Amino acid sequence: MPLSNVLTIILAGGQGERLYPLTKDRAKPAVPFGGIYRIIDFTLSNCLNSGLRKIIVLTQYKSFSLDRHLRLGWSIFNSELNEYIEQIPPQQRISDQWYQGTADAVYQNIYTLEKEQPEMVLMLSGDHIYKMDYRNMIRFHQEKKADLTIACMDVPLEEGKRFGVIETNEDSRITGFHEKPAVPIPSPNNPDATFASMGIYLFNTNTLVKAIIDDAKQDTNHDFGKNIIPDMIHSKRVYAYPFTDENKSGLNYWRDIGTLDAYWEANMDLVQISPEFNLYDKDWPIRTYKAQYPPAKTVYKKDFPGERTDMILNSIVSDGCIISGAKIEGCVLSPDIRVGSNTEIYDSIIMEDVRVGQNVKIRKAIIDKSVNIPDNMKIGFDRDEDIRHFTVTDSGIVVVRKEMQLV
Repeated sequence: MPLSNVLTIILAGGQGERLYPLTKDRAKPAVPFGGIYRIIDFTLSNCLNSGLRKIIVLTQYKSFSLDRHLRLGWSIFNSELNEYIEQIPPQQRISDQWYQGTADAVYQNIYTLEKEQPEMVLMLSGDHIYKMDYRNMIRFHQEKKADLTIACMDVPLEEGKRFGVIETNEDSRITGFHEKPAVPIPSPNNPDATFASMGIYLFNTNTLVKAIIDDAKQDTNHDFGKNIIPDMIHSKRVYAYPFTDENKSGLNYWRDIGTLDAYWEANMDLVQISPEFNLYDKDWPIRTYKAQYPPAKTVYKKDFPGERTDMILNSIVSDGCIISGAKIEGCVLSPDIRVGSNTEIYDSIIMEDVRVGQNVKIRKAIIDKSVNIPDNMKIGFDRDEDIRHFTVTDSGIVVVRKEMQLV
């Protein structure tokens, strides 16, 4: 089957409450990641690298920055070849409500399915970090003559309560599906792990349409994991596709960065000596929108006051940054950042257009866009003081919100 018969739907309408304050003014998929990217870029790059050229992004909350990013960075498809990426907010075509769940989001856009008439619908989330060739999953789906195929992978047993946990037979057909169980079932291949859904679904279109119409008539959560999939297991051919990573690191890398701690940890994965997630693979490029900035620059003058500390270790430094006699270690710096002399920044994420003064010390922090940090300030060294001004996670990550005025 040609890939032109596959329609990709990316669910990008979640509020991202656990990522607040990073989601104060933007949708979760639009949160910056890895210096120059937005979270949604990784799912979209997977589509592009897999040859999928019909993409619909369902947006909802605080979608302005996401819409702008898609317009600037992803207007690359040729409509004359029936390629496109389109953003669709709630249309209220069927009801007067916003999307009530993942299944309801697709149901409210059932007109699009009727208009496009694809043979298959690939449903993805816009807020995960991973590399995957969806063509392999499509071939698996066809070989199994499946109605629905779910991409799955082993996750640590103690984390299984965050996912939909899968049971299968020897032919990979799903025999049980438990959404966020209190006691996850061990994986048949690994007693210390559980076989979990990645939230990647490949439906035959006719199967999907009937399922969401039936669900819309009932009083449910209108959610694929809670309602649609458990109802389909015993009546349809539902299979589990074992995730194959294109990351070439030897381990399957997939991150749901739905919390501030998980977001920080995934960024820190990028700056290890041997990064778990490889941004530098030319065979699997990650695309994004890039503004025109000059190259990054380091500056040191002999007449800077104090002892010389300038050093950049195990860090990502994006275009437009000027580092003036400072020490940067284990950090991710977005474009257009200024760092003053004798400043030290460790294990932190600094977003675009941040200005850091002289003699500043920052540790284990996330500094959102357009923040000015004055001279001599310390962030991440005194928990009680940090809590007075910033968001601090249980693990001690300090988050400075966008455009915050510090004195």
